[in-house]
Amino acid sequence: MKFSEMDTQDIEAALQTSIEEGLREDEARKRQQKQGYNELQEVEKQSALLLFFAQFKDFMVLVLLAATLISGLLGEYIDAIAIIAIILLNGFLGFFQERKAEKSLDALKEMAAPQVYALRDGEWTKTPSREVVAGDVLKFSSGDRIGADMRIIEAVSLEIEESALTGESVPAVKFSDPLKNAVDSLGDQENMAFMGTMVTRGSGVGIVTATGMETAMGKIADLLQSAETMATPLQRRLEQLGKILITTALLLTLLVVIIGVIQGNDLYTMVLAGVSLAVAAIPEGLPAIVTVALSLGVQRMIKQKSIVRKLPAVETLGCASVICSDKTGTMTQNKMTVTNLWSGGKMWNVSGTGYEPSGNFTDEGAAVNPRQEKALHQLLTFGLLCNKSDLLTKDEQYVLDGDPTEGALLVAAMKAGLTRDVLAQKFTLIKEFPFDSTRKMMSVVVQDENGKQFVVSKGAPDVLISQCSSILWDEKLQQLTRDLKKSVQTAIDGLAAQALRTIAVGFKPVGPGTVLLHEGEAEKELTFMGLHGIIDPPRPEVAGAVKECREAGIKTVMITGDHVTTAKAIAKQLGILRGKDRVLDGKALSDMSVGELENVVDDVTVFARVSPEHKLKIVKALQNKGHVVAMTGDGVNDAPAIKSADIGISMGITGTDVAKEASSLILLDDNFTTIKSAIKEGRNIYENIRKFIRYLLASNVGEILVMFFAMIFALPLPLIPIQILWVNLVTDGLPAMALGLDKPEDDVMKRGPRSPKEGVFARGLGWKIISRGFLIGLTTLIAFVVVYRANPDNLPYAQTIAFATLVLAQLIHVFDCRSEQSIFARNPFGNQYLVWAVISSLLLMIIALYYPPLQTIFHTVAIQPRDWLLVIGMASIPTFLLAGSFLVSKSK
Repeated sequence: MKFSEMDTQDIEAALQTSIEEGLREDEARKRQQKQGYNELQEVEKQSALLLFFAQFKDFMVLVLLAATLISGLLGEYIDAIAIIAIILLNGFLGFFQERKAEKSLDALKEMAAPQVYALRDGEWTKTPSREVVAGDVLKFSSGDRIGADMRIIEAVSLEIEESALTGESVPAVKFSDPLKNAVDSLGDQENMAFMGTMVTRGSGVGIVTATGMETAMGKIADLLQSAETMATPLQRRLEQLGKILITTALLLTLLVVIIGVIQGNDLYTMVLAGVSLAVAAIPEGLPAIVTVALSLGVQRMIKQKSIVRKLPAVETLGCASVICSDKTGTMTQNKMTVTNLWSGGKMWNVSGTGYEPSGNFTDEGAAVNPRQEKALHQLLTFGLLCNKSDLLTKDEQYVLDGDPTEGALLVAAMKAGLTRDVLAQKFTLIKEFPFDSTRKMMSVVVQDENGKQFVVSKGAPDVLISQCSSILWDEKLQQLTRDLKKSVQTAIDGLAAQALRTIAVGFKPVGPGTVLLHEGEAEKELTFMGLHGIIDPPRPEVAGAVKECREAGIKTVMITGDHVTTAKAIAKQLGILRGKDRVLDGKALSDMSVGELENVVDDVTVFARVSPEHKLKIVKALQNKGHVVAMTGDGVNDAPAIKSADIGISMGITGTDVAKEASSLILLDDNFTTIKSAIKEGRNIYENIRKFIRYLLASNVGEILVMFFAMIFALPLPLIPIQILWVNLVTDGLPAMALGLDKPEDDVMKRGPRSPKEGVFARGLGWKIISRGFLIGLTTLIAFVVVYRANPDNLPYAQTIAFATLVLAQLIHVFDCRSEQSIFARNPFGNQYLVWAVISSLLLMIIALYYPPLQTIFHTVAIQPRDWLLVIGMASIPTFLLAGSFLVSKSK
């Protein structure tokens, strides 16, 4: 039913209730049994145990499990225990992250009012919110949280803060009259109140029309539960990589066994040889190093005012191609500010934003002193007199106590040096006629220090001007002619075109001893004083951040519940709406299917008057077009889209708990520029992950080939399995982690975003891995053969030479991995962490070669000094041979 369009009597009949008596207690209990409790329901959660075991379905975990099995078959139980420890560590990390992510519904529940005043059996009683049913009559006043969706039947100066649901930057003024035309947008339903919103002014009575999951809040909760959580590009790529590695390991094992048996070797020996190759094919430390790299990135991002709640989200942000951002509080300051003042044909501009009472007044760019501009000074004075707000200081910050619009007038007056203390010495308040949503005006009667009395009124311009008979023009009182009314309307239209909300001020003198009993007497025959132009101003740094995102190939889209005019003006100021970009409103979105939206979504940069369902549709349409979507927001209404986006970003200061719990990233300073920093960090982290994948896999290819070629040519094994595992877990691990700390390259924010379809080995990475790995394997095998041919009776010595050559070749190669081009493209020693990691790995290798207890474990022997020349020479070839070819090609 469209309760917003119905008369009170029709609502009573439809809901079988009475606004005089409310519901009977027994009837309320019957309805409760039928409708259920007025609370948000949760879908059945997965048990903690099942959630924990679900962490081990990841394909890279299966890779590790395979490595564990192999180590066990080889009798290397210490290595098997180490790998199991890595598996458990990854499992616990994922488990705790997912448990934390499921708190969204709990945060939503906390927004429901715990108790309400309900009319039962003709008496007002305090009733638990969860026991409210459809048909209950509730009353509420300033400071109360609305307990259920209601049709308002009485409203006295009623305003409700609905920004968490609608995105509106100011409290919504509420009425009790039926709406003439059907509206779907929550922000336009002026005679409805919604669960979880807050009454900021006045009082009212309403009939409950929906409870629990049937409320607007409940529908968002349902969307939040059913919203699909997308796998990140990193997760998809690692899964792809895991499949490649597993397949490679199985094929190599099978191939080696077949070749060996054909050559006449016994089956058992060849199975062990094949298993050795499989060990070489699997980079056991890769998943752990990915986790560590992401964790280190997270620590850096905390220093840049952003908290990551889900590790893979860091990388996802780096490849975002669209940022869908809420306007209010995200791109704007959520602090109403007077930016323009108009009186008698003159326009003044006011600088300064937010509640900081400092700023300058200018007239066409020239500075003016408001005390010397009589009309301007009077306009500011009257705006402060007819005002109930106050400005407080808290933690060295200015905090508004009162209505945001009145706060804007207060701060504008304070910028001119006017304060309540100053005016209290000159004016005495005689009477006040509070703001009423029907009149759309507020008035006060004041007496100045000379005993003269004035009525000062402020309100909606169209209403106030209808009560005026004169106007202050050129600082003189003149009759309000049709031409002068047109001039006023032109000023109003001009301010509206800049997305400014206008408040008009009027006054009239009152004779001594005159008693004004009601507002009807006070608010007539007024003199039109002027206009305040108010806006929720953009954050000054956002325009630059939007520009940098555009240079990085990232499109910024504004999604807001605010009006189209306001959204367009703010979007133009921020550089979001440009040229032929389109604007779509909620009504147009409602008429479109997701498929139809897909056809135009790339041309749209502003969506206005949208609902939560619209936001989900927008995100889905963008994803269907191949975009990686980041969704920012702070309200409850943003949560479902935040969760469905590839990466959800919430505001840490103004954000609701619901939005935070649904998000992957929280901005501590609510600053859009922090997103830009996070994107840069995300891109760098992904590039660093590519670097150590390149390093680890090239190393593993080298290990595979040295073993494979030795088997083909019927040579003894150059490396034994424990040596390979030692290289994979110890030698490779430290440098790979250090690569995860590499600083971003200079052009990281000048490149376009990566395609979400880009594979792990894109941009030539596969060729680099194979070519470097081939050379590492070949040079290691050559070193082994040279020593083995010279002394066939001392196989352990030749294996030690191969072991040392392999390790040193990899440690030289790691410096080459810092750049997509060559080792000379960046300062090889620019990453101090990498330098120390390589030194540490070298020391560990030397200890393994010369420390007797470790010689026994790793089957190594001490290398003679002369043979180090062979080791160093062969280990240098893979990196410097390719680097030399790069320099030659570059010189040409």
